[in-house]
Amino acid sequence: MNQQIREHSFPDETYQVGIDFDGVIHRCSKGFYDGTIYDPPIEGSKEALEVISKKFDIVVYSAKARADRPLINGMTGVQLIWEWLDKYEMSQYVKEVTAEKPRAVFYIDDKAVRFEGKWKDTFSSLQELGYVE
Repeated sequence: MNQQIREHSFPDETYQVGIDFDGVIHRCSKGFYDGTIYDPPIEGSKEALEVISKKFDIVVYSAKARADRPLINGMTGVQLIWEWLDKYEMSQYVKEVTAEKPRAVFYIDDKAVRFEGKWKDTFSSLQELGYVE
């Protein structure tokens, strides 16, 4: 991967990785459902976080962490995610949980479409996925 860091990048773009929570770490088989975090981890999540955390600070991002989401059992989404990470012994690999996509070296996200400098190629990917005509 060894992507060149841009000259005027913020320092955290050199040592942080952004990882989406739902669909990447948490299975999330029912979508939002009732706001709880109900599924176990996706297989290999803990091991992946452990390996990645040896070289990078991990920032987990999730819409569940948004301030406008309702409290679930008196807890915010950030609190729920930390509780879940603790339950599955993954919290020690995570630096932060946020609703915002952080500055990072790279992102791991189940809903991403990679952009590699050409909109033509990106639209081809979107067409293959059925998102545009």
